[in-house]
Amino acid sequence: MSERESMPYDVVIVGGGPAGLAAAIRLKQINADLSVCILEKGSEVGAHILSGAVVDPKALDELLPDWRDQGCPMAETPVTDNWHWVLTRGKHIPIPHWPMPPFMSNDGNYTGSLGSLCRWLAGQAEALGVEIFPGFPASEVLYNEDGSVKGVATQDMGVAKDGSHKGEYQPGMELHAKYTFFAEGARGHLTKQLKAKYDLEANCEPQVYGIGIKELWDIDPDKHVPGRVIHTQGWPLTESDSWGGGFLYHQANNQVALGFVTALDYKNPYVFPFEEFQRWKQHPEIRAILEGGRRVSYGARAINEGGWQSVPKLDFPGGALIGCSAGFVNVPRIKGSHTAMKSGMLAAEAAAAAIAGGREADSLAEYDAAVRDSWIANELKLVQNAEPLVAKWGGDLGTILAGADMWLRTLFGFGVARPMKHHRDCEAIQRADLYKPINYPKPDGVISFDRLSSVFLSNTNHEEDQPCHLQLKDPSIPVEVNLKHYAGPEARYCPAGVYEFVGIEEGEPRLQINAQNCVHCKTCDIKDMTQNINWVTPEGGGGPNYPNM
Repeated sequence: MSERESMPYDVVIVGGGPAGLAAAIRLKQINADLSVCILEKGSEVGAHILSGAVVDPKALDELLPDWRDQGCPMAETPVTDNWHWVLTRGKHIPIPHWPMPPFMSNDGNYTGSLGSLCRWLAGQAEALGVEIFPGFPASEVLYNEDGSVKGVATQDMGVAKDGSHKGEYQPGMELHAKYTFFAEGARGHLTKQLKAKYDLEANCEPQVYGIGIKELWDIDPDKHVPGRVIHTQGWPLTESDSWGGGFLYHQANNQVALGFVTALDYKNPYVFPFEEFQRWKQHPEIRAILEGGRRVSYGARAINEGGWQSVPKLDFPGGALIGCSAGFVNVPRIKGSHTAMKSGMLAAEAAAAAIAGGREADSLAEYDAAVRDSWIANELKLVQNAEPLVAKWGGDLGTILAGADMWLRTLFGFGVARPMKHHRDCEAIQRADLYKPINYPKPDGVISFDRLSSVFLSNTNHEEDQPCHLQLKDPSIPVEVNLKHYAGPEARYCPAGVYEFVGIEEGEPRLQINAQNCVHCKTCDIKDMTQNINWVTPEGGGGPNYPNM
């Protein structure tokens, strides 16, 4: 076995998203002499970043107060007006904002590309001396003899499908740190391991998720209203007893970002989130905006929806969870970038103080305490029952109860119920014989499209001769359990057509995994009923290459 080289740092950060970049910048602001590096699995910072996005600038104002005057692309498009629609099959019912708590307003927020924001933040970080290594995924957690986190190792390069070393083989690097921050985003594969090793979820509810599918469109300039924000709920998910909603944001340069989120606690195995998105685009109000336009990009990502009661213990010996690795999304506001950034800043402050005091590889308990005493906690506690109330009572009654709960918590500090429990998404799906297949309309190639042409627009690419990064713990389960009893839902919940059952007509069904299509959304890792699918990092730089999602 080739000997891996190692490099020492004060702090190693896994993930170049908003949380990881904010942490790196804050560390250097506190002490310019700290050695800080970021490992980013995408081919460049922003390549794997996908979000709506309407951004609350609260954390950005704290981190870099002059960001609006420093060429930050997010400053281009402040939100100008905010619409919320309840959709039926052919109509929309506008919902006024006055019944909603004040914190639901988008006044003072900005809409734009989170990937572009991350690229800009990366420039700020590098100017401060942060080392950023794109195309180097962290594939392994390293431990000291006492069980504390020592750092991480990057993925070996040049390994063939059969595990042999190709001519260009290079062993991974070990990055050792006094503290390691994990900012992998929702359902990070190293975060999963850390949660299990240190039992970080012992005193919280399980995390739950939605699958968000997004497109960018260039639209007719006459239909473009810079800064207009539209959110929808209701149809088409009302027809499949599931829930979620759509968004359409008018951003810069006559472009709209639109997408659809389906909560992954759906019961009906025939629900097809990608096709629900295609149906939603055909609603008369949405179609009217898109007609005459051109689709330019596509992608998908899982979203944390568990809220405050699903936030795990954040510190462990030698490291911390920050951003969506921990799960700070405010579901009713559909925002998490500001809370993710703030968590990274708080972790940075705790680590910088610890290092200044001569500490290393111990637990940053002061970080966990700081988060629970911060505006992150205050904000998420106000909305902690919104997701479970809608999940329990459905879109109509659940929304009313969620609104009442948020108002009560805002005005009086208590809600309509105590903090409610969650159930893991993988446990929700029911047998196929309890449901009828859903007949989704064929794509028209103008407004709605198929998955493969969509994946093409994500610029997804993986080296074909490499070990499959979608690992089956038991290869027999997809056919013997999932297909037999649940009609093979992995062929539908994946937004990239990775999972395909072949040989059914011949009576010899098997699951074919088209790993090269994977957009790294992690839905399979979350929704698989038996938790038989384990997502791990592919070779460096593999996956989508989003230009400005």
